[in-house]
Amino acid sequence: MTNVLKVHDSDNVLVALEDLPAGATVRENGTLIPLPEKVSAKHKLVTRAMSVGDPVVMYGVLVGRATQPIPLGGAIHTGNVKHATAEFDHASSAFSWTPPDVSRWKDRTFMGYHRSDGQVGTSNYWLVIPLVFCENRNIAILRDAFEKELGYAQPALYQHQVAELVRHYRAGATPDTLRALAYPSQKAASTRTPVFEHVDGIQFLSHEGGCGGTRQDARTLCALLAGYIHNPNVAGATVLSLGCQNAQIEILQEELHRRNPAFDKPLYIYEQQRGPSEYDMLSDAIRQTFAGLVEADRLRRAPAPLSALTFGVECGGSDGFSGISANPAMGHAADLLVALGGTVILSEFPELCGVEQELINRSVTPDVGDRFIRLMREYSRQAEAVGSGLHMNPSPGNIKDGLITDAIKSAGAAKKGGTSPITGVLGYPEYATARGLNLLCTPGNDVESTTGMAGAGANIMAFSTGLGTPTGNPIAPVIKVSTNTKLAQRLPDIIDLDCGPIVAGERSIPELGEELLEMLIRVASGEMKTKAQILGQHDFIPWKQGVSL
Repeated sequence: MTNVLKVHDSDNVLVALEDLPAGATVRENGTLIPLPEKVSAKHKLVTRAMSVGDPVVMYGVLVGRATQPIPLGGAIHTGNVKHATAEFDHASSAFSWTPPDVSRWKDRTFMGYHRSDGQVGTSNYWLVIPLVFCENRNIAILRDAFEKELGYAQPALYQHQVAELVRHYRAGATPDTLRALAYPSQKAASTRTPVFEHVDGIQFLSHEGGCGGTRQDARTLCALLAGYIHNPNVAGATVLSLGCQNAQIEILQEELHRRNPAFDKPLYIYEQQRGPSEYDMLSDAIRQTFAGLVEADRLRRAPAPLSALTFGVECGGSDGFSGISANPAMGHAADLLVALGGTVILSEFPELCGVEQELINRSVTPDVGDRFIRLMREYSRQAEAVGSGLHMNPSPGNIKDGLITDAIKSAGAAKKGGTSPITGVLGYPEYATARGLNLLCTPGNDVESTTGMAGAGANIMAFSTGLGTPTGNPIAPVIKVSTNTKLAQRLPDIIDLDCGPIVAGERSIPELGEELLEMLIRVASGEMKTKAQILGQHDFIPWKQGVSL
């Protein structure tokens, strides 16, 4: 394979595809460039000497400016380049899009759960959720009561290890002997056969909100929870309320009605301060929830068009290969799904910094573009008001692996959304109703973002990672996509699809994008479980936007 990559014709940096030693030469458009220093894989080197203030261009957009002179072939890093982006405003030109060829998927279907409102689920879950953090303990009690008896508890892998250590300790083993014990086989643990064959699980959520914040916080939390209950992957829900909190039952009901005026899923709500006792409330909740599960188990998967998929795209633990392998492959799968009439959600507004004008130009109407402008500028103002800024988004791990400015990270992150027109822009936690590509305002925080996408209606997700992350979601299956083969080989228990062959030049972006779409169909049909599902990775963190009172 070649040892460097120029992503866009107008770029003045190259991506090192492998570790390049000092004194080596690389070729760019027939010109040999000597390297005055080592350039690590995933990092970037300049194609011309730069002076202070010179622009750094990657993915065809401004991603930084030189803060020190950089010699020809020199590596860019946080010591010689700072974040910079171009200004953005209203759409500057008409946008046209040529959809990819989707003839081979035109008549394809997936096997999903059809809801009365026309949505189709890729899973069939029951939710148990609190309106306020005061009920988290009761949620945990219900989890303990249900999971093992229903066969949904995770395999007791680690309990077996502790039991083995206890056995050796009681037999007189020393600390050194205990430390040297071999791990037992994962196959040693087992779980019960689920009682309900057609219910994928009962998911118990907990959070730290519902009271103590602003009224806006309470409304936002209720809207998020309403989005989860309305999500097509959910058959029904049990809700616990204390009674005195800001997040009132009436607000949740209003938000459910806003999403579906004809809402008819089973919904059991309990208010502790009105009941005779905690024991009575939880006992009634157990009986009602069990009866609801019996009803949910009567549902069966049936064929549905691929247009019924709402595909959320996410990246986390990103590296210098994210924007050239996994993210564009996910973007191609997104374009295929849009061309088939489906819905895609691209979130993480801090990771769209620097590519705003491109996204504005792709908006189907001026109003869509203008709303994106307003939300981006408001987000930036809020970050600056607390002494931060979007430029501070890259994590230490991102920087170490080549994403040295937020604009470099963002330009690669935006590739997850493909190239299709933008049909909707959503504030958090609005629900996606427009077919096509939707932008959802969330933080770059992985779990806050995936939590928001499920609340916006995503019934399946893909998540690219270069460093490795086990993130999942309670109701939406998450397919984990690696940017490099080393990661896929090192952490096979969390990676579902390896896009490293793109970096190696062995496979193309469209090939891996098509493979991802096929995997989406299998997961959506219940034919394949993702690694996050197997691990029981059910991450849920609501985004608290306001101050605390």
